[in-house]
Amino acid sequence: MASLSRALRVAATCPRRSRTRGLGLRALTGQAGPAAEKSVPYRRTLKDPQGPSTVARGPSQPLPSTAHVVVIGGGSLGCQTLYHLAKLGVSGAVLLERERLTSGTTWHTAGLLWQLRPSDVEVELLAHTRRVASHDLEEETGLHTGWIQNGGLFTASSRQRLDEYKRLMSLGKAYGVESHVLSPAETKALYPLMNVDDLYGTLYVPHDGTMDPAGTCTALTRAAAARGAQVIENCPVTGIRVRTDDFGVRRVAAVETEHGSIQTPCVVNCAGVWASAVGRMAGVKVPLVAMHHAYVVTERIEGIQNMPNVRDHDASVYLRLQGDALSVGGYETNPIFWEEVSDKFAFGLFDLDWDVFTQHIEGAINRVPVLEKTGVKSTVCGPESFTPDHKPLMGEAPELRGFFLGCGFNSAGMMLGGGCGQELAHWIVHGRPEKDMYSYDIRRFHHLLTDHRRWIRERSHESYAKNYSVVFPHDEPLAGRNMRTDPLHEELLARGCVFQERQGWERPGWFTPKGTAPVLRYDYYGAYGNRMHEDHAYGRLLGDEYTFDFPPHHDVIKKECLACRGAAAVFNMSYFGKFYLLGLDARKAADWLFSADVSRPPGSTVYTCMLNHRGGTESDLTVSRLAPGPQASALAPAFEGDGYYLAVGGAVAQHNWSHISTVLQDQKFRCQLIDSSEDLGLISIQGPASRAILQEVLDADLSNEAFPFSTHRLVRAMRLSFVGELGWELHVPKPACVPVYRAVMAAGTKHGLVNAGYRAIDSLSIEKGYRHWHADLRPDDSPLEAGLAFTCKLKSAVPFLGREALEKQRAEGLRRRLVCFTVDEKVPMFGLEAIWRNGQVVGHVRRADFGFAVDKTLAYGYIRDPSGQSVSLDFVKSGDYALERMGVAYPARAHLRSPFDPDNKRVKGIY
Repeated sequence: MASLSRALRVAATCPRRSRTRGLGLRALTGQAGPAAEKSVPYRRTLKDPQGPSTVARGPSQPLPSTAHVVVIGGGSLGCQTLYHLAKLGVSGAVLLERERLTSGTTWHTAGLLWQLRPSDVEVELLAHTRRVASHDLEEETGLHTGWIQNGGLFTASSRQRLDEYKRLMSLGKAYGVESHVLSPAETKALYPLMNVDDLYGTLYVPHDGTMDPAGTCTALTRAAAARGAQVIENCPVTGIRVRTDDFGVRRVAAVETEHGSIQTPCVVNCAGVWASAVGRMAGVKVPLVAMHHAYVVTERIEGIQNMPNVRDHDASVYLRLQGDALSVGGYETNPIFWEEVSDKFAFGLFDLDWDVFTQHIEGAINRVPVLEKTGVKSTVCGPESFTPDHKPLMGEAPELRGFFLGCGFNSAGMMLGGGCGQELAHWIVHGRPEKDMYSYDIRRFHHLLTDHRRWIRERSHESYAKNYSVVFPHDEPLAGRNMRTDPLHEELLARGCVFQERQGWERPGWFTPKGTAPVLRYDYYGAYGNRMHEDHAYGRLLGDEYTFDFPPHHDVIKKECLACRGAAAVFNMSYFGKFYLLGLDARKAADWLFSADVSRPPGSTVYTCMLNHRGGTESDLTVSRLAPGPQASALAPAFEGDGYYLAVGGAVAQHNWSHISTVLQDQKFRCQLIDSSEDLGLISIQGPASRAILQEVLDADLSNEAFPFSTHRLVRAMRLSFVGELGWELHVPKPACVPVYRAVMAAGTKHGLVNAGYRAIDSLSIEKGYRHWHADLRPDDSPLEAGLAFTCKLKSAVPFLGREALEKQRAEGLRRRLVCFTVDEKVPMFGLEAIWRNGQVVGHVRRADFGFAVDKTLAYGYIRDPSGQSVSLDFVKSGDYALERMGVAYPARAHLRSPFDPDNKRVKGIY
């Protein structure tokens, strides 16, 4: 058998071939490929699994004529979803697998499970997967799933990486996940074969482990079948039958196969790499790409038994214990795309391209030097699906009611499968998941992007290539940029704007005084023959963000914030979603959709939430009442009846649109929802001098008496603020954006007006105590818990979505409560820090930033009473608090109201 070091040498001398095409599709065999095709420096020894039979076979059991739910795909997600549907009492659930269970991509997965990731929701999902694999299934079925708890070890070759691990350790304390930061010497004692000379330390999680794909899926389907579910193998799906209801809404009607059809109102697409093809059967866009992903299995290594699994993120390599050997794999910058996905591929593998894989061998040998002389027993190179943001695709497709997704797991389908299968089952049965699954919801992507080939390909490549990169709080993608720009883009770029990207939109982040910083076309990090951008302004500024300390431009953002507090700042918020809700039933729809009373006289603007049936917050937004009119204008369509103008955050505009559309369909309201996001711009002028500046631009009385707070006038000027200052938002037709902006800037010169971006908004808004949806306000947080009871019309008798849940919560008491904390010591915090109260962990920080006016770090997080009792205001006030940042606890003070302008004088123009 060849050693890994020989594999390195042979790869270096092999002729270079294309890394994007030309690799044969073949089942794993016992012989290497012909030398003319490829020089392979080892002999394969894995047994040859049986590929798909050439003999025609029927389904493993007869198809039912009807089913409550049909799951397509018998991999990890399909089996987990079926199991959790059965546990929720869905007896008429059927799983269809075109070949045999796990035959797509699940069978060759490494099966690793790491409990800590830089996301609180993912930590919860992983915990459920671990519980199912290590306990529940064996207790229910008597079958061993193959769970092995040998621990996990993350190595850090830089201080920044070790800081990241310390952040994970602090988050783990909030969830009871045991972890330890070890010194190099302690690491060597735990893992004697490891080279620790270049390490700053490691993170050890003793209860991590591995799962066996076949054993887990067998136990899942056995448990599901015991509850009435059916698993039908050898039954390829050939089509999805769709019907259109009386209101013009497309809905799932049936699943068609080679062996008959099943009538069903619900389909779950768990087809993995083949999910896009299944989506096309139903007219549903599934934004993922297929890539080769590989690992090698070594010969026996003396002394490796019982060692923990290793992730060397800095070398982008993992080492999985496999008995007395190791599996070695990783993520490279030049992965091979599987351009033509074959529907005949089952239990198959590709030839390993050693040119691509060599970098992982180098990293593995550096970390465990004995590998240099260890033989390679076999290679595993199979397809995996990857998505534009490295998050799975889940939830109901916006194009088709009853069509759910559970795919695109970025090679993490085994470890996330249990948690995601449970949430997907709740989604199907109860209409919403139990946890906040927005980051996985297919509706997070704007519909203009979900079939944009270049955006999907570029972003999916970058997500793959950066899978093991340090997750910095203010990192930005370089792929798929400049997809959606507003009329002020070039104007602001020339003024030093450093842009952020949100769902394809380029929005202002902050303004550098050092010239322009354009975002260049994606270079694929130098892969596939592209020339890598060696030195460019945007890349340098983004590199400055790669820190867990304050970045070098911290003082630049400070100047933007203090200018807004002391004079005025202009914010380009044109990327906001802007919708019209119009028609005969618009008022009924508004009463039901919005938690606040928005049926006020025309000219009023109301800040409100939209809730789900569990009382969780699906959105916060502003709703402006319109006066009906027969003539359309650039600012409003013609309509009869009632009308409302909705302004929502641009990053979540598609989510808002889908939520509203779903509610309108379910309630059968007769009204229109019109998207004008691409037609209107939004320029916000905020600060004490904003009235004086705008008075020179607008021919109108802007006094408190003529233009009160929370009203709108003129060419849709709204007196609103998201930063806690006197200010106005100008919603103007896009052709007018540049002249309006220039006029505002000219008028503001003598008043100290500055440009400011979203980094300033983040700081200013947290300082004032304003919420950010999907940070400190999520679908599993109620307005009562978040301190937004004032947005709920509970004192009225008007019913609204989520009202019953809120009334029940209010009667029973709040089990958690969002609390503001300040830290006197000037240390940066970003979220995920553990919250300590009287020596006990009571929660973690959701959102944090530095407040320049109060000159302190501010943090918001939900706290619980460890005794299980409701969290009263006295409980909040009586505690002694600390926030743990990277293993260090900093004393903190809890606040029941915003520490900045708690009496709300400034938004009223009282200075």
